[in-house]
Amino acid sequence: MSGKTQNIYVCANCDAQFSKWSGRCLECGAWGTLKMETRKQEEIDSRLGGKAREKEVSQAEIINLEKIAENGLSRIKTNISELDRVLGGGIVPGSLVLLAGEPGIGKSTIVAQLADAIGKSHGDVIYLSGEESASQIKARLVRLNCNLEKIKFISETNVEKAIAAISSLAPALVVVDSIQAVYSTEVLAEAGGLNQIRASAVKFLELAKENNIAVILVGHITKDGQIAGPKSLEHIVDTVIYLETETANNYRVLRATKNRFGSVNELGIFEMTGSGFKEVINPGAVFIETSGEKITGSVISCILEGTRPFLVEIQALVTKTVFGYPQRKSSGFDLNRLQVLASVLTKRAKVNLVNQDIILNVVGGFRVNDPGLDLAVCLAITSSLLNQVIDRKTLVLGEVGLGGEVRNVSKLEQRLAEAEKLGFNRALAPDSEIKVKKLELVKIKNLEDMVGQIAQIA
Repeated sequence: MSGKTQNIYVCANCDAQFSKWSGRCLECGAWGTLKMETRKQEEIDSRLGGKAREKEVSQAEIINLEKIAENGLSRIKTNISELDRVLGGGIVPGSLVLLAGEPGIGKSTIVAQLADAIGKSHGDVIYLSGEESASQIKARLVRLNCNLEKIKFISETNVEKAIAAISSLAPALVVVDSIQAVYSTEVLAEAGGLNQIRASAVKFLELAKENNIAVILVGHITKDGQIAGPKSLEHIVDTVIYLETETANNYRVLRATKNRFGSVNELGIFEMTGSGFKEVINPGAVFIETSGEKITGSVISCILEGTRPFLVEIQALVTKTVFGYPQRKSSGFDLNRLQVLASVLTKRAKVNLVNQDIILNVVGGFRVNDPGLDLAVCLAITSSLLNQVIDRKTLVLGEVGLGGEVRNVSKLEQRLAEAEKLGFNRALAPDSEIKVKKLELVKIKNLEDMVGQIAQIA
């Protein structure tokens, strides 16, 4: 019985096994990937969850954590402050980082600048690419004014060959551009497939941990906004950072969605130029319209992304309902929250919105979810309804409760300090014990106080 064999059909894409052939794999959905293989019956039983043959295995080492020396978490500074901020202070040696973004957004540009920064201060950097030739990579590095002395290039898509070459040099950083282009010979599937991406990522994870080498994997974004390949790739790596575009201006936003060595709430702001990415000197005012035109329904407020304050402009347009029920539309702000605030304004502040359409917009395409914007949204709606222009040098902060009361917001002093730095002269804020230097602080207890202040702040 031990020598009995059986024909099975194995998917070349996901390695699923079936007893009968079909044109399409029932697991991954790929067409024409089932190939017949002849295997021993006991091997099939083992792979399908049957009783496996007993094997002699060595015992795993048990480590006493109390005897491990606490040396602290060392980091490699890139000297690109916006990137260091997102990474939590720098790149941790031995970490695996996934950089994802849409095609053409600048992933190759930012990793080239990163490789140049690491090469100048911490040793050799290996740039691995299976999508571009050495001459193309060199042309980009020269355009970005990078120092080519410490940057080495490997044009290889075989993971095993690339890792063998990397191990012999022991660089400070490895850049893989991109993870979809490489493959492992241990997996019988095409490059870019579900199993290949996972297997290649695990290979680079072993390289990073065993040799204490920082590895950056570049990943592509599909049309639905997900990282191409298995979602489990995000669980394999230590850090996942996204490079996004800010639609109104030529800015790029770098944010972390996973970071084992730092916060995921930090943002990095860059400006795309002909010579690469440049850090934005004053990111707090990036999302404020600077035209200076006085219009009704426009209010400036402040949000926090991690430890960084950003000023945002809230615009509201209130018009009389022509037909049917009043409409509520929102861009960049939670629609359900807008409906709640409109109801509170009508009930508590006697601002009649029952026959008014409300359209709300956060200028610059920025999406926000900060309760500290509530008072600014209410003031923008009231300003548009009463046709009153709000002074552009007035900052509005506060969370609004269902009783119409204005509640305190987190890190209020930090937000007000940012407004002072940018030249604001007045702030509407909750009634709390707060100290400011130059700002005229107008304390608001409820929405009725806000309505009463409109004439003074216009």
